[in-house]
Amino acid sequence: MKRRQLIQHMAATSVALALPSFAQTDRRIVIGQSAAFSGPAAQLGIQMNKGAKVYFDALNATGGVNGNTIELRTLDDGYEPDRCKANTERFIAKDGVFALFGYVGTPTCLAALPVVNEAKAVFFGPFTGAESLREPFSKNVFHIRASYFDETALIVKQLTSLGLTKIAVFYQNDAYGKAGLDGVVRALKASNLAPVATGTVERNTVNVSQAVKDIAATKPEAVVQISAYKSSAAFIREARKIGYGGTFYNVSFVGTQALADELGKEARGIMISQVMPSPFSSTAPLSREYLEAVAKAGADATPNYSSMEGYVAAKVFTEGLKRAGRNPTRESFITAMESVQNLNLGGFNVNFGARDHVASRFVELSMLTEDGKVKR
Repeated sequence: MKRRQLIQHMAATSVALALPSFAQTDRRIVIGQSAAFSGPAAQLGIQMNKGAKVYFDALNATGGVNGNTIELRTLDDGYEPDRCKANTERFIAKDGVFALFGYVGTPTCLAALPVVNEAKAVFFGPFTGAESLREPFSKNVFHIRASYFDETALIVKQLTSLGLTKIAVFYQNDAYGKAGLDGVVRALKASNLAPVATGTVERNTVNVSQAVKDIAATKPEAVVQISAYKSSAAFIREARKIGYGGTFYNVSFVGTQALADELGKEARGIMISQVMPSPFSSTAPLSREYLEAVAKAGADATPNYSSMEGYVAAKVFTEGLKRAGRNPTRESFITAMESVQNLNLGGFNVNFGARDHVASRFVELSMLTEDGKVKR
């Protein structure tokens, strides 16, 4: 090889090595997930990840999608925004992931969003229903679940239809809690009502005593909780200890199974809005498919709502890859996802569009029982 050709070859090689591997040449598509895998919210990240892995592992065992296998890499952020931002920067700059997948939590996702938008990275299926991640519209962000506005609207509708109008809100003092509070206030306003009291808890803590006092003093008929499972369980226990006998409602992010496990027999009658089909019933084809996949996966895979959401997100992500072809790019994947319209997964409908990246508005209510089960 002549000297000039050698220099050109070496230069081209160094550039190729420096570029992020958005579509891996060894037929692997690498995606990154930053979530809480430790700390008081750990079960949210762990279960979301397990559900996704149940789907991806089964897919890879049969050859993957269009000849590509999917590798899901994880980094623990402990449900802390700064750590999530740093993880996102690493995924994009160092790991060169094809997409960011299944992030958990509003404050963490909001911390990652500027990095995501600057890099024009695909941000898929975050475990949050906050409007601040949906508006303003971002071309590279795709949501699977309904919003907290959708969930709180159903909760308030249920309460007011039962004649309950004295409604208080216990919320996490961050972007997630405030997003849920906004939803409750918005829904109540439509009925010319407002919360009779509010109380807060700091993220990743269970210091709920003041919130219990502030809320219980107004004797509400129901308390809507916008927090993670440990602080929500702590609030319920302390409120009941001082004789509060009202109803508790939670949005889906609480972590249904985790909350049931925390409360044990005290879980009886706790209401939770859900944005996924039941992971316990075999009525819907999607639920049957999920239950069969979990059973086949064995190990420590167990059915629950958080895992179900990870499974559904992985299934929809794979549908986009199928449509994006054998050598997908971020741009072809986005175009492919926008073509996924009126797709029935078997009891759960997915619908995207060029200006609509929210797949579903499905919401229903469920109730915990004292034996740790969930009734619809």
